[in-house]
Amino acid sequence: MQKYIFKRILTSVFTLLAILLVLFILMQLMPGSPFNDEKLNEDQKMALYVKYGLDQPIVVQFFKYVGNMLKGDWGVSYNISKNTPISQLIETRLPISIRIGGCAVSLGAVMGLLLGLIAALKHDTIIDSLATVISVIGVSVPSYVFALALSYNFGFKLGWFPMLFSHQDIFGSSVLPSISLSMFTMASIARFTRSEMLEVLGSDYMLLAESKGISGFLLIFRHALRNALIPIITVLAPLIVDLMTGSLVVEKIFSIPGVGSLLVNAIQSNDYNVVISLSFIYSAMYIGIMLVVDILYGIIDPRIRLAKKGEG
Repeated sequence: MQKYIFKRILTSVFTLLAILLVLFILMQLMPGSPFNDEKLNEDQKMALYVKYGLDQPIVVQFFKYVGNMLKGDWGVSYNISKNTPISQLIETRLPISIRIGGCAVSLGAVMGLLLGLIAALKHDTIIDSLATVISVIGVSVPSYVFALALSYNFGFKLGWFPMLFSHQDIFGSSVLPSISLSMFTMASIARFTRSEMLEVLGSDYMLLAESKGISGFLLIFRHALRNALIPIITVLAPLIVDLMTGSLVVEKIFSIPGVGSLLVNAIQSNDYNVVISLSFIYSAMYIGIMLVVDILYGIIDPRIRLAKKGEG
């Protein structure tokens, strides 16, 4: 297992370097320039290119960027906040997105598991039908629709929660965005939990467990749910990264200063360093989450762990 984890970590590092190189190439192919100010003439633009090292070959820029990144230097912003270190931009926005996204993932995963579990145990009943309807609504209705509805009813009409994000009331102003973003996760997890639980409950080893006198809570959570969790974790992993890196529309509705709006602004203004940094962070988080998922596979399913030992 340790050898397998080491191989995966090594592969992840090379994958991230390849992603970084592709990002550099794509930035070079993007139309326009980071310095699109009409007041700048060609000589002034060239001077800025030389100042920031953008006149050098892409390979030189790449290795210089990697070297600086390993030192904790992500470069500076060209347009969004001129000459402001990107690390400073990110460290003020990323924690907000992670906090709200983490709450949304946690809420959605717990509620989705419970909803799917109840639907499977109450198969072909009115409860199952109701859970299915809730899941379909959660998957089909965009998160910004829930955001608008929650903001109007619980923020404007009832005044229970702030309509806009406030640093003075971080918890209160994070409730409505977290619930809005959690709906899709809840619905997706509920659907997968229900289908996997139905398959597991009808399997031979569940009949064997029942014949041994195992029943109730132990049968459901130790034998059924544990085996059903494997495909559910696969679905949950990319949702975690998506939510933690922010949802642009929801961020706009609640005026959340997260990384989603920062990335879009950077793309619109050709702020190369910001785009590369945020895209790299997104990729690193995704690869890291998938690595954790692989490790969790071995913990949840002993057959996978034994297979890894056999390969080693």
